[in-house]
Amino acid sequence: MSSSVAPCALFERVSQSFARQGMMRHLEARLLRVESGCVEVALAYGDKVSQQQGGFHGGAMGTLADIAGGYAGLTVAPQGMEVTTVEYKINFLRSFQSGELRATGRVVKAGQRIIVTSAQVVHVGADGKESVCAVMQQTLVPVPQTY
Repeated sequence: MSSSVAPCALFERVSQSFARQGMMRHLEARLLRVESGCVEVALAYGDKVSQQQGGFHGGAMGTLADIAGGYAGLTVAPQGMEVTTVEYKINFLRSFQSGELRATGRVVKAGQRIIVTSAQVVHVGADGKESVCAVMQQTLVPVPQTY
């Protein structure tokens, strides 16, 4: 399973699907980069994504990793198909209370029935310093697009 779609068309495919995600709109996540087998998304710190001690909520980190990995998988799925997450495993490494998170998802293996991806979530501070705060591995399945 591979994508021979032009970069602009690939970005448009992912961007259209991303825009349909109510959760991404609610969290104000941003699509930063789309390449075959790789997608990067960002999420700024704020009340919508914090936990009781003021840090980024693990659910927000997991959501961002899931989206980055899922859309990386979509870049290699055939036209007319979407992907859905079957499972993911995430390790939280650090917590931060400001700045933004950037998750980069990459395809590890693109098969006919399953796509395996990984994602790294990095915190970017106001000073530009980057620190890895979570890593994820994910299994996706291609499903027919219904819209």
